[in-house]
Order: sequence, then structure tokens, then C-alpha cells
Amino acid sequence: MATLLIRLVGPMQSWGGQSRFSERDTLLEPSKSGIIGLLCAAMGIDRSEGGMVLRLAALRMAVRIDREGVPAYDYQTAQQVIKASTGKVDARDHTVTSRRYYLADAAFTVGLEGDEALLARAHRALHAPRWPLFLGRKGYLPSAPPYLPSGLKHQGLLESLARVPLVVPPHARDQQLPTLRYVIEASEGAARNDVPLGPFAERRFGTRYVQSVTAKLGEVSRVLE
Repeated sequence: MATLLIRLVGPMQSWGGQSRFSERDTLLEPSKSGIIGLLCAAMGIDRSEGGMVLRLAALRMAVRIDREGVPAYDYQTAQQVIKASTGKVDARDHTVTSRRYYLADAAFTVGLEGDEALLARAHRALHAPRWPLFLGRKGYLPSAPPYLPSGLKHQGLLESLARVPLVVPPHARDQQLPTLRYVIEASEGAARNDVPLGPFAERRFGTRYVQSVTAKLGEVSRVLE
């Protein structure tokens, strides 16, 4: 079993869970569809291709929240908007407003566990991405590369997350190991409707389950024993 670790740090990130029309939400940590989309961009997988998306969706995922982001939103306007009911641009000249939520100053370490050959390919692609990489939404650029030189581990998911250092340094006043939040894919728990069921162009998503736990750095495996 192998694990791929990915660093996600930037001034703005947005990982939508149930965005609809004028309200664009964000989860408090990366979604599985968002991570798969990032890897597809790195690997040059087109939105119409489904085979690789399904292979990536079969990987088990966990997120370590190295720094909780501050929720905020942009107030945006748009014209010449395509109507969902007709698929055509509304002929009336009026402005559509929307609120688009994001996380400010967040930092995450994401782990994906499964097929070693697939993870090795994804690791190489992150080192030299085919297309630009974004943190959930186009324009939200990472402030450090998602690629970690030692990010491909021959260890299990939780062991890998427990051993890798924080992607951002702790505050100087912190004398002890920080207590971190982990969101771990499991057989039961809270439902997340963020697993792609085919090409991203089809926008079909299935459900997975996650468990949220808190543990000091290096101790998450013991918490789940």
C-alpha cells in the first residue's frame, strides 16, 4: 500500500460541497472532487475523460488541517448569464449577483491511499503539471507548490499523515505539539456528496463517509485504535 501526500496552502481556497447558482459555498477542508480535479489538471486529464477520474475516486482520502482557514466571501456580479431552465443567455439586460465563499489563509496536508503505480504517476505530474493548478476555484493560486519531494510514501494513510511535518510552521508561542483536526474517509460517519461518478463534464457525484477527529501531531493513529 502506498500514500501520496499533497500540500495545499494559499491566501484563498474554496472547496464547494453543495454550491447552487448564486450561492457558492465552501467546506472547511478540501473535497474529494476538488482534489481529484487538481490531480486531473496536473496529469492533463480532460473534463470529458472518465476512466482516470474513476480510478482516482477509488483512492481513500484523509485531510490533516494544519491551519484552519477563516471563512469569508466575495460579492460578485455578472451579466449575460445562461439560464439553467433554457440553457440560453437571458436576453434581458440585468445583473445577477452572487456570494462566493472561501477560506482565507488555510493550510492542509491531503493524503491519498491506494494503487502505488497510479499514485506515482500523480506524484510525477504534480512536480511538472500539464495545466495550472488551483485551490478549488480558478484564480485561487497556491502560495507553495502542492508537490512534496518526499510525498510518495510506502506506508498507510494515517501513518503517513502522522509523520509528515506541518506545511506551515506553528506559532512561536506554541511549546507543545499542536492539536490538529483530521477528516478521514471511513465506512461510516458524516456523508459527503463529493465523489465523481464519471467525467467532470457530466457533474455526477456519489456519497462517501468521513470521520472527524482531533489529535496531536503524530498521534492520530492512536486516537483511532
